[in-house]
Amino acid sequence: MQGLETFLSQFGVPETLATNRLFQAAVVVVLSILTAKIADWVISRMITRWARKTVTDLDDRILEMLHRPLFLFVLIGGLALAADLLQLEGGLQKITFGVLGTIAVFTAFSLVMRVSRLALETLGQHGDRSRFFDERTLPLFRNLSNVMLLGVAAYFLFLVWGLDVTAWLASAGIIGIAVGFGAQDTVANFFAGVFILADAPYKIGDFIVLDSGERGQITHIGLRSTRLLTQDDIEVTVPNAVMGNTKIVNETGGPTQKARIRIKVECAYGSDIDQVKRVLLDIAIHHDGVCVDPEPRVRFRVFGASGLALELLCWIDEPVLRGMITDALNTEVYRRFNEEQIEIPYAKQDLYVKEMPRGG
Repeated sequence: MQGLETFLSQFGVPETLATNRLFQAAVVVVLSILTAKIADWVISRMITRWARKTVTDLDDRILEMLHRPLFLFVLIGGLALAADLLQLEGGLQKITFGVLGTIAVFTAFSLVMRVSRLALETLGQHGDRSRFFDERTLPLFRNLSNVMLLGVAAYFLFLVWGLDVTAWLASAGIIGIAVGFGAQDTVANFFAGVFILADAPYKIGDFIVLDSGERGQITHIGLRSTRLLTQDDIEVTVPNAVMGNTKIVNETGGPTQKARIRIKVECAYGSDIDQVKRVLLDIAIHHDGVCVDPEPRVRFRVFGASGLALELLCWIDEPVLRGMITDALNTEVYRRFNEEQIEIPYAKQDLYVKEMPRGG
């Protein structure tokens, strides 16, 4: 490279070194490192001044993401120029440029993915300003952006290595059809996951009950499956195709996040029904885990076979505490009924002997 030889000669570099391609490549690498450092410092100063004028920390976080990729891009450019100076023989130069291009693609892919995640996270935090971005739809947009970015990265990788994209796309289409027939369940789970994320019958943190009787808190909503944590601290993974075709009871859905507890109680015939109601309400009101609003209530349901069937209805803020609070209320009901001498009936049979058998 004549220009580089002239540049080196102006700094007193001997002609034997100035014309040596290995020395020229080393100089280019060193200059690219220095240029990368300077460019990173200059741009950082400029963006920092601009970021100080803004209220949010979004630009500050983006600035932090730019440091390493900016340095790598300049360095990769210098290494590519150095490789070109060396004029590597055979397929070595193609491999060198392919490796450098691959590193550049992955660096750009990582940067764009992190920025997209940050942008979606910011939009999700301001979901009240948009009907499209909230906690329910955010996983859908995140997964779709990941798929799109992976596709773009794969396209540029084909270009870097000089592969025929058209032929690969045609082959991918044929393979896709074959895989579609062989992976119908996976495809069904994928589309069911898209519909679940778009329709949002539940969101992360909700407590749901399935037709199979499984109950738990939603911990993850993906394109293939949904995971829920049961009361036994066991994580259950349910395919989205199953979730999309089953009846789901969302205990934390509706206008409020509170969950209702039903305590079924029976008292013997002849009991003071007003006293029983008063005792049950007093138990619920004085329990710390029971909500004041809506207020607890007692309903006389039916005349049972052995006694009067009543039901204590109360609400709790945390559905995960349903089992513990139910246990505490049942324990207190039993204790107070004993103190108030309220009889709890149980199934029994009276046997009347009409005539004693005679001895033989």
